[in-house]
This record gives sequence, structure tokens and C-alpha cells, in this order.
Amino acid sequence: MSQLSVNHLLGIKYITEADIQLIFQTADHFKEVINRPIKKVPSLRDITIANLFFENSTRTRLSFELAEKRLSADVINFSASQSSVTKGETLVDTVNNILSMKVDMVVMRHPNPGAGVFLSQHVKAAIVNAGDGAHEHPTQALLDSYSIRERLGDVAGKKVVIVGDILHSRVALSNIFALHKQGAEVMVCGPQTLIPKYIHTLGVKVETNLRKALNWCDVANMLRIQNERLDISYFPSTREYVQQYGLTMELLKSLDKEILIMHPGPINRGVEITSEVADSPQSVILQQVENGVAIRMAVIYLLAEKLQPQA
Repeated sequence: MSQLSVNHLLGIKYITEADIQLIFQTADHFKEVINRPIKKVPSLRDITIANLFFENSTRTRLSFELAEKRLSADVINFSASQSSVTKGETLVDTVNNILSMKVDMVVMRHPNPGAGVFLSQHVKAAIVNAGDGAHEHPTQALLDSYSIRERLGDVAGKKVVIVGDILHSRVALSNIFALHKQGAEVMVCGPQTLIPKYIHTLGVKVETNLRKALNWCDVANMLRIQNERLDISYFPSTREYVQQYGLTMELLKSLDKEILIMHPGPINRGVEITSEVADSPQSVILQQVENGVAIRMAVIYLLAEKLQPQA
């Protein structure tokens, strides 16, 4: 297969395992490109991309923007706080006004789950979901799997535990879909109050004891507490959370094997993970950031290919 089966990247649930492998193969090529002295290729000189961020973001927004510029696309950056959205303009009107400027692709982060799907049904442009509420964050899951593949050779057959605030995490949901499609086993670990009731229906194991989860896994993906989404108190105190679910070097060294440590960022050092662990040789956190650019280049390039027949 040389083309994606979809015209948009709205979520991992909508793509196939073949799509994932095609994205990875394309990212392999772009990773080689971004490590050259000249990091830019003219692949998308005729494509204009709008980055619409209705929520705050640092890594994801910069990663997408860098990926687009590495591909020589024209880039428009849109911030909701400085736009007519604050005056009551609808999402569809906002995007259609941007598209009237002959924009081909929209990368969007939005606080409402399903915003990307809604937009794809109402506008004529390729849509990339850069995170929709607590629903999905597909490019993060792709770069996480790509980082596992890079370090461990393959994702199939690996045991991956996702630790932390599963209830409010779009990263967790996208990772569960992506890992299962590639043949990995998945476990979630955290306080019972932060584990969704429906989680068993997704075919994952559930563990509330961090040590047991770490002894089971090959890879631990540590998530931060999504404080901006917490409407009530889900655990007694941060101190108690750190004692039960904070990953320390002492705990890592007490395991009978070496495991891979991941984190989607931003890191709350000293809460879900200590600095010593985050900066250790077992951590691939900075490699995840580097791989994020290559993965996003691959996604944008492959979706732009789908636009060509319509040009």
C-alpha cells in the first residue's frame, strides 16, 4: 500500500495497521532528512497548512510547524484567544474563512471531543487532529509506537503499561488503539478514581499497584495528572499520589529487568517521574520529541498526496 486509506487523521481508531506501517516507513525517510545538514525538502511547496489551536500547546504546535516548514509548505498559525472566536464566531465559519484563503490542510487542537470529525464533515480540506479534548491525540500515539519500534525493534508482542491519569488522557486512548493494532499487550495503572469504568471493553489489563505493573511490562509510558481537566479531587493529595505512582530510580533499580521509560510531556518532575529517571539512559523522552517531527512530516506528506487528484 502506497497511500493512506483515509483522507484525514482524525484518530487512531479510524486508521488501519497498514496505515500505521506506511506512516512509519515514511517517517524513516524523513528522520534521515532532518538529520542532514540541510533539513528541508521541497515536497509540499504548493500546499498551504493552517494550524488552529483552540487550546494551549508548546511541543505539539512547534512540532507540527517545524514538520510543515521542513516540507516547504506555506504555514498559517491561528490562536483562538486572538481571533473572532472570542466574538462568538462558530468553528465552521472560522475555518471556512481561513479556507477561502486557499488553505489545503488544517491541523487542529480543540477542547471538545469529536471537533475534528465534525469539521471534516463540513469543510473541504484535509484535517489532522492535534488533540480533541480527552478523546484522541493520534500523532502522539504514532510517535510513541515509532519510538518503541526504534528502540526495541518491533511493537508486536511488547507489554506496555500506561501509568497515571487515564480518565482524562487523550494520549492514553490513542495509545491503546495504536498498540493493539500493532499486536502489543496494554495495561493501565493508576488510582481507581482515574481509571475509566469502560476501560475493560478496550481489551486492556488494569493494575492499581505500580510495582506489579512495572514488573509486568517492557515499556512504561508515564502520564501527568491533567490538572486543567480535574473538576473534583480524584486523590487525597499530590504527596500521596507521588508516594504510590511516582516513578523513582530506586523503584526502577529494584526491578529484575530493564524497562523503557516514555513520557508524552509536559513532565511534572518530582510528581509522576523524577528528574533522575527522566534523564536516565532508559528514558526515550527526548527521542520521542525528535521522532514527533518525523512522524508529523510523514502524516502531512501522506495526506497531501491524497489531495493531489483533487487539484
